[in-house]
Amino acid sequence: MNSRLKWRPRLTDGTAPVLVVLAVLLVALAFAGPAYSEPAGYLALLKRAAPLVILAIGQYLVIVSGGFDLSVGSLVTAEVVIAARLINGDDGNTVWVVALLLGFGVLVGLVNGLITTRLLVPSFIVTLGMLLVLDGAVFLWTGGAPRGALSESFRVPGRGSLEIPVLGQVPWSVLILLVVLVGAVLFMRGGTGRTLIAVGDNENAVRLAGGRVDRLRLLAFVSSGLLAALAAILLAGFAGVSAQVGRGLEFRAITAVVLGGVLLGGGRGSVVAAAAGALSLEALFSLLKLVGVSGALESAVQGVIIIAAVAYAAHGAGLRQKLRIRKPAPALP
Repeated sequence: MNSRLKWRPRLTDGTAPVLVVLAVLLVALAFAGPAYSEPAGYLALLKRAAPLVILAIGQYLVIVSGGFDLSVGSLVTAEVVIAARLINGDDGNTVWVVALLLGFGVLVGLVNGLITTRLLVPSFIVTLGMLLVLDGAVFLWTGGAPRGALSESFRVPGRGSLEIPVLGQVPWSVLILLVVLVGAVLFMRGGTGRTLIAVGDNENAVRLAGGRVDRLRLLAFVSSGLLAALAAILLAGFAGVSAQVGRGLEFRAITAVVLGGVLLGGGRGSVVAAAAGALSLEALFSLLKLVGVSGALESAVQGVIIIAAVAYAAHGAGLRQKLRIRKPAPALP
């Protein structure tokens, strides 16, 4: 990267507030439900939240670079339906089907990224179109009722556990989530990750400095598709096969990212904050169920979070702009 690029990423933006929110929710869960009086209850929460957190990490990569990926929910549904149909209960089919699912996720992300970067179609439109294509293909293939069955070995990552000394039974999904999160943090701290954030902040500056903007955005979409495929594998193992399994997950992932303080439009935000936002969202919905609030309000809650977070970010940006305007110019010698 050319030294003319002076942008420095603020990776901790929004991290502290969302961690405070998460801590409050976890404490509230301990008071609201007896299941959370022991560590096993929080491990179960992490197990349920793992697919959403992984989706949020992928969505973060796209949003922080200045785009959107609305196709991940439909991609999750398609992956689960394809897995059930191809495996059909046979453990011998598990390995190659998992490889196929990951490859399909990469392919969908590649198509989204190429259309966005090469044909210059806004990512919102591209991924909305992909959402409709995948939904239609799944309905055409299944008639609304998925066929086949998942093998026991395929369901192990989603619902199985590993015995670890001192910690006891730790779900595989939690371990996979930790690996993905650590990998994402290391990636964002490297030069490529920092430049990816710079693309969302000032695309022209990155181009002038010699950055490959199109390749970076393509990488973000491919990563989002790959992580959506991984989330689908975990979700299928945990929840089973359904033609509705991924419905609304794209909006949950966006809500989680926004709750984590990531700026819509790109250029600001931390991957840790995005993951904490997803976990906070899952904890909030669990708390609402424990206190008897209808699950039908989940969409309304997500809408309020998005509006409030975007309004807060816009208000903060306005204040910063006013401060720049009011700041006196340095005296000339």
